[in-house]
Amino acid sequence: MKPIYCWPLLVLWLLCVPKAHAQKYLTRDGVVTFFSTSILEDIEARTEQVAALVDLNSNQVAFTIPIKSFQFKRTLMQEHFNENYMESGRFPKSSFSGRILDLNMEALQKGGSQRVTVEGDITIHGVTKHVQVPGALELQKGSLLVHAYFSVAPADYNIEIPLLVRENIAKIVGIRLALSCEPIAQLSLTK
Repeated sequence: MKPIYCWPLLVLWLLCVPKAHAQKYLTRDGVVTFFSTSILEDIEARTEQVAALVDLNSNQVAFTIPIKSFQFKRTLMQEHFNENYMESGRFPKSSFSGRILDLNMEALQKGGSQRVTVEGDITIHGVTKHVQVPGALELQKGSLLVHAYFSVAPADYNIEIPLLVRENIAKIVGIRLALSCEPIAQLSLTK
């Protein structure tokens, strides 16, 4: 093979290597929603400011959520959430740090969604609990998509609900996590 024919192959190989070996993924705009349903009313909030890091080499996962970034349909709900229940001035962030227990890298790289279990410590309202959370991972066009749905009980995290509105808020709140993480190597090349 003449040297001139080798250049396109080398360039193609160099372009593919970072994606094929990218094992650390990051996002700063992940989405978390929570939903509480009760006889009297449904409460839903959403944030798009979740910062997350997923390291597929070590199976480590970490994310943090600024509590004040949750948006509600009604501003009064948002004020009560921050001031009365979550005390977001005192506990400004919730976080999770743990690891993926059953990651199958070969299956993940073949494509399609892979169910996983993530185990670790979640901190809400200054209280840390050890949890196992079911989720799903998928590699799609170079991005790592992470989805999880789990429930928490506000009482487990010392979140006190005043007696007057106790019937308005469910004892168990559903939390949905959706992250679209980019390879760290690719991010550092583009920024």
